[in-house]
Formats: sequence, structure tokens, C-alpha cells
Amino acid sequence: MWGAAAGLNDILIPQFKSVFELSDAATAFVQSAFYGGYFLIAVLASRFIKRTSYKAAVMVGLVLYIVGCGLFFPASHMATYGVFLVAIFAIAVGLSFLETSANTFSSMLGPRRTSTLRLNISQTFTPLGNLTGIVLGKYLIFDNAASLEAQIASVQGAERQELIDRLLGQTLLPYKYILAVLVVLLVLFALTEYPKCRPRVEKAAQAGIGETLKYLSTNKLFLKGIGAQFLYVGLQTAVWSFTIRLPLETIPGMNEYEASNYMILGFAAFFIGKFPANFLMSRFSASHVLIAYTAIGAVMLVFVAFGPGNWAVWGVVLANLLMGPCWPTIFGRTLDTIEDKRHQETGGAILVMAIVGGAVIPVLQGFVSDATGSLQVSFIVGAACFAAIMVFFVDQARHAVTDERA
Repeated sequence: MWGAAAGLNDILIPQFKSVFELSDAATAFVQSAFYGGYFLIAVLASRFIKRTSYKAAVMVGLVLYIVGCGLFFPASHMATYGVFLVAIFAIAVGLSFLETSANTFSSMLGPRRTSTLRLNISQTFTPLGNLTGIVLGKYLIFDNAASLEAQIASVQGAERQELIDRLLGQTLLPYKYILAVLVVLLVLFALTEYPKCRPRVEKAAQAGIGETLKYLSTNKLFLKGIGAQFLYVGLQTAVWSFTIRLPLETIPGMNEYEASNYMILGFAAFFIGKFPANFLMSRFSASHVLIAYTAIGAVMLVFVAFGPGNWAVWGVVLANLLMGPCWPTIFGRTLDTIEDKRHQETGGAILVMAIVGGAVIPVLQGFVSDATGSLQVSFIVGAACFAAIMVFFVDQARHAVTDERA
């Protein structure tokens, strides 16, 4: 469900750019509202889990997600960019509860030695959600006509306003279907019993927020993981934010309806890429597998930035093959650095807060696009992120060798 919401963001960006006549940097504020919600609420969600349960946090997340989708009803009628951003932020608040609980919950449902692989397997469903969101957006929001920019430029006055109102009204349609599914999920979670799945510590031994933050701030491996997760989510979000826009810029006659096919192929590649990664990580060091993935990814996005324009969009699609295992592997490995399990929930929440990279890196890429006048060249930002994440996994591999020798 959070994959579907993220996928729809990538549809909303080209829609809002044309309707509200925004720069590339301004369109990226869709992601800033989305991932800013994660950042602000994650620690609160972790404290809620500590006082209640993972199940309760999931249910709160579903309720808030429903509220956020409901806000698209007034947003589609008020027709201002700011109101849409508020609705997207509200959805993200619910998703922050969902991810803070579900990711940590998955890592704890079994032996610690297989927590990273288990998280990779559970996260395989996220790109299915991404695909669902993008398909809903393509068929319910976009028209198979001229590009939005050309449609709006061809009319004036009342006719132009009528077209804009219709286009904004179409943004509501996929959220109606999501609302129905969310209500069913909420009922299922309410009726299903789940294990408590929390560290066995006495109440008197539980850590306060101050003690937890002090502990985590001295954990260098944990802090490096936060940085890597920030860059990865930023990389992924930036690539997805501008995938539909890239063929619109580089392929003459392309419209949003057709360009969204590249986003569908990208999410399919993201999904497929997880399977060989899961296979390789069950037989080799996860760090070494991800060193190879991120190195190839960096080269691929350099090609996107400076290669032939008609091939660049295919480089973006292929880059998705290499992104799939990054988030769960960084999350699982970083969570494993927390030896004192009293700090597990808050540590997981802070890792979710690192999602704020998705609010920052797309805006940075948008500024590069606006400054250079080339959306294609701006993909160099993603290449730099891939390279930095590769350095993180090189460091992880080095520490693993040192631990084995010790």
C-alpha cells in the first residue's frame, strides 16, 4: 500500500508541472511533502509502538492513510498546489506508522542471522504496489491525447480553466480505489491476532528517549547506515520522480500517457531485480553483492546523464534493476548494529526518518535540471548517490572481515 502511494506521486509530478506551470525543482516538492511526513512522525510512531504494539501502529497508520486519501476530495475541488501537498503529507504520516512498524516487525519475525534476507523478501511486495499505483495513475489520471502542456496551451479563458479543473479532478480517481482497499485491510488487521514480537526486557529496564539517542549517537556504524539510507531513498525517489518527464523531453511527440510506460517498465525492473539479489545474498556476502550493484548503477546513471538522449530513458529503466535490494539491506544491516535491543524500536524509527532523503535529493536534481536546462544531465545527481552508497558497502565489507579475524 505504501508502494502504491509512492507510485502515484510519480504520476502527480508531471500532472502538476503542466497544470500549475511549475519548474522541475518546484514539482519535486511533491516528494518533499511525502517524505517530510515520514521524517516528522517516525520517532513518534516508534514511541507509540513501545507503549502499545506493532499491530496497533499498523492500524493507526491505515486510519491516517485513509484520512490522507480522503483529503484528495477537497483538494481536487479547491485546485491549489498547496492543498494537494497537504493531502500528500497526511498520507505520508500514515505511511510513517506503517513502515516504522512493518519493517522492524519483519526483521524480528525469525532468527537474527536471516533478518536482512527476510526483510528483502517482504520488501519484494513494495514494487508490486509501485506498479499498481503507476497503472492506476496512467489509466485514471492521464489521457491518451496530446501532451498536457500542448493541451493546455491550445485553449484560453474559460475553456482553459475547464480543462484544468477536469485534469485536477482526475487526480482523485485512483485514491477512491485505494480507500476501498484500505478499509478492507483495516478490518482484517483488527480481526487478526499477531505476536507481540518485542525484546524481552523488564519495564524498569526500558530505555528512555534520551538514553536511546545517546546510545545511537555513539554508534558509528549506525550513523553511517543513516547516511546511506538518506542517499538511497533520495536516489530512488529522484530517479522515479523524473522518469516520466525524461522521455517527454528527449523523445519528440511523446505524451504523459505513453511516457508512463517507461515508469511501468522501471517498476517491473525494480521488482525483478530483487530476485537475483535475494539469491546472491543467500550465497554470498550481502555487502559484496551490493558493492557490485551500486557500482554498476553509478555507471548506468552516468550514461543516462551524458549518453544519447533516445537511449537515456532505457538506462533509467535498467538502473531500477540495481536499486531493489538497497533499502532493505541497508535497513537490516544498520538495525543489526544495535546490540542493546532496548533501543530497537527507536533505532528503526530513526532509520525510517532517513527517508527524508526523498524530500531533499529530488529537489536537488530539480535545481540541477533548471540550472543546466537539461533534465537528462541532472541524473548525474543519482550517479553520485550510487557511488556514495557503494563506499558504504565497501566499509561494511571491511568491518565484516575485521570481525571475522577478531
